[in-house]
Amino acid sequence: MTNTVLLVEDDSAIREMLRLPLKKAGFLVAEAGDIATARQRLIEHEPQLILLDWMLPDVSGVEWARQLKQDKQTRELPIIMLTARGEEEDRVRGLEAGADDYVTKPFSPRELVARMKAVLRRVAPHTSEEVIETAGLRLDPVSHRVSGNGQSISIGPTEYRMLLFLMTHPERVFSRGQLLDHVWGTNVYVEERTVDVHIRRLRKTLEPTGHDHLVQTVRGTGYRFSDTP
Repeated sequence: MTNTVLLVEDDSAIREMLRLPLKKAGFLVAEAGDIATARQRLIEHEPQLILLDWMLPDVSGVEWARQLKQDKQTRELPIIMLTARGEEEDRVRGLEAGADDYVTKPFSPRELVARMKAVLRRVAPHTSEEVIETAGLRLDPVSHRVSGNGQSISIGPTEYRMLLFLMTHPERVFSRGQLLDHVWGTNVYVEERTVDVHIRRLRKTLEPTGHDHLVQTVRGTGYRFSDTP
């Protein structure tokens, strides 16, 4: 399947620089110079990934990223921010807004393509029978068995569903509300603080095998699953 990328960048020279390398890498490219046009391209082309400039003439890329991640129809769509703002605080702002990666200008098209492929691999859905493994933590969706470094882990049904969701969406930050929708479902009323209780239970379950650190708190935002600090 050919992936379509939506390139949202107001600098036409950068769009031109990226157009050919992206096509050579096998991507179909839709382009926009502002968010108003990007919204239309999103509907027309249904891209699998967005390359999003931070500074745009109508709405900032960070703000649109935040809007996309709050919308149930687009919150799973991966976003890579493109920006000249390389300070740590700016990178954190971009990632907390929902960006899956952050590339600082100037960058090489070759590096960008590699980062795009890495993000697409990371967010690719797993089949229902595919075993998931990260840092020695192994989850088998067929048998519903979880193990850590070869040691069987006894896990409750809610913690299992949460772990399955987080492991199939690594490096993504999810709010408590988003976790409620994905793990409990949209038709069930559960208070957001219930998520914190089950996160604590999940960490306690993973603690004996040393995998509790994989379930990380992102202060003021929510939680993510990651094998990097």
